[in-house]
Amino acid sequence: MMQAAYKTVKSDGGNMKRANFPINRRNFLLASGAAVVAGGCQLRAEEVEPLQLRSRLTSYAFDRPATRGLVSLLDNAPPPVIRLRQNQPAVIDLTNGLDDYTTMHWHGVRLPNAMDGVPYLTQFPIAKDETFRYAYTPPDAGTYWYHPHCMTMKQMAHGLTGILIVEEPDDVGFDEDLALNLKDFRLDGDGRLLPFFTPKGAARAGTLGNTLTANWRINPRHDVPAGGLVRLRIAVTDTTRLYRLVLPDLSGRIVAWDGHPVNEPVPWPTMETPLWIGPGQRVDIALRMPDGEGAEVSLGTLIGATLRPLASLRSVGKSLKRDLAELRPLPPNPLAEPDLKAAEVRELVFGWTPDGNGQRNGLCGSSEFSFWSIDRKPWPGDAVPNVGPVADLERGKSYVLRLRNESPNMHPIHLHGLVFLPVASNRRRLPRNWTDTILLLKNETVDIALTADNPGDWAFHCHVIEHQKTGLAGYIRVS
Repeated sequence: MMQAAYKTVKSDGGNMKRANFPINRRNFLLASGAAVVAGGCQLRAEEVEPLQLRSRLTSYAFDRPATRGLVSLLDNAPPPVIRLRQNQPAVIDLTNGLDDYTTMHWHGVRLPNAMDGVPYLTQFPIAKDETFRYAYTPPDAGTYWYHPHCMTMKQMAHGLTGILIVEEPDDVGFDEDLALNLKDFRLDGDGRLLPFFTPKGAARAGTLGNTLTANWRINPRHDVPAGGLVRLRIAVTDTTRLYRLVLPDLSGRIVAWDGHPVNEPVPWPTMETPLWIGPGQRVDIALRMPDGEGAEVSLGTLIGATLRPLASLRSVGKSLKRDLAELRPLPPNPLAEPDLKAAEVRELVFGWTPDGNGQRNGLCGSSEFSFWSIDRKPWPGDAVPNVGPVADLERGKSYVLRLRNESPNMHPIHLHGLVFLPVASNRRRLPRNWTDTILLLKNETVDIALTADNPGDWAFHCHVIEHQKTGLAGYIRVS
């Protein structure tokens, strides 16, 4: 793995601590005192008021007695929605209030490698009561999210997932902007947390929860302006669950996919043709609410043949009598279009591990089990020396990564630091919409195209976290 020096800032403002790794000059510059912005400009952290966050244990009542042992950034509440502005610098100080180590990954955001929050690949884990400063300028507007990348499965399963919104510089015309964080929890009848990991689940589709929530609430109802235009931002931050979304039968359209405005239309999800969306993925929907006071519309997911409600919207007030045609198109993000004619093809195979040997390294939550692999090599665990990239890409060049799923399970495959376009599948037609996470169907091969324009070692893994932590992980190097 790449090894580098990184700053960990003591929460009391005391001395800096540095991981005891050899110093790599490029990463020392990235990690020293300031963020390096995507456009090449430099920002000093003291020029921006830092957002202070602290991870902590908390409790929360779902539909049963209060559940203890949850993890959030707030007391007795889910992690907050964080709103940033496109092309405006952000400084976020994360203090670890947990006994376990942690980091924070800003899922989908194109940022400097040293700010990506992956333990031992881009930073040293944050110890209890220490603070790490994340400083970056988001180049893209859209819906993203954040979660720990150390003790990932435990901290995510217990609640530490939140939505990150990067707002466009100019208003595009919505009357309401509502974010829904879809996540299930695994609880017993008394509200106690059940084990978030099972070997049987990890070796198959994953271990599902039994309490579906939106922003930690069970089927919440949100009041929005009657006859108004609502931007509904949906993020699946689950460790396992794949959703088959069904949207209400009213005027609306999907306007963004995984943070970026759609290039090609995505069909409106119905009972007959639900929208598959896996862990890590996001979708932005423009809705025109009914005119009548008190009218309700419901968002749901299919579980088998049963439609389970997730959240509802209720029209309130006098109708605004808006029209979807009044919305301005979402401005495109500054993404480098890959040159398909010049692109090199690299094949990556996802499947079970061929030998089934257990992982010995449990740092940051790697499992003792090994069920999954990339190119038939399971990820050996965190901080294992001499682990090379699954692909080594030259900066500035175009590539097609051929992702071949040799297993009967679906895998939402996420690439850090870069975005890509789906260009071909052996099983379906995929809209060419920019994304950072692609849901591979069983026995499917998908070609994705990208420009390797962000240097660094970028984590590349399945976002069913039990799969990730039992071998289906690696990293891609851009240099």
